[in-house]
Amino acid sequence: MAMSDMTESGSVRAPDTEKNLGDSGTRRGQGVRRGGGAPADRGRTTIADGVVEKIAGMAARDVVGVHAMGSGISRTFGAMRERVPGGSKSPTRGVKAEVGEVQTALDLEIVVDYGVSIADVAKDVRENVVAAVERMTGLEVVEVNIAVSDVKLPDEEEDEPESRLQ
Repeated sequence: MAMSDMTESGSVRAPDTEKNLGDSGTRRGQGVRRGGGAPADRGRTTIADGVVEKIAGMAARDVVGVHAMGSGISRTFGAMRERVPGGSKSPTRGVKAEVGEVQTALDLEIVVDYGVSIADVAKDVRENVVAAVERMTGLEVVEVNIAVSDVKLPDEEEDEPESRLQ
């Protein structure tokens, strides 16, 4: 305690930060603030791998030239899953994320349309995924590895044929 905090009678004077306090113990014009510190410093946020995988999968699918995500087998199983009542498309198909406290790394497996520049599509996917994941999660994306597993030819039948039952 500094000597300036002492009054002539030897009692301790209130610090300057407590000036202008009303009966409620708060500064005039301010609400009650408990716990001290900035609100952002009051706890921890964790983000599951699946959350980052969904964000990355949606961002990758938005790129022109990406025909599908995942390998042929995963797309086949996905097509069967979609046909089951209540089944839906999996936005995480073809995406694997490893999430740490402040960083994440992603592995993507894509199928590109025939005729597009694979290098350009990969660059665009990488940029779109990094932007979306960093914007939505606040995590730093340290790497996005892209594996091109197939090329969709114009005359190929879709992996997910329409049902022929009538």
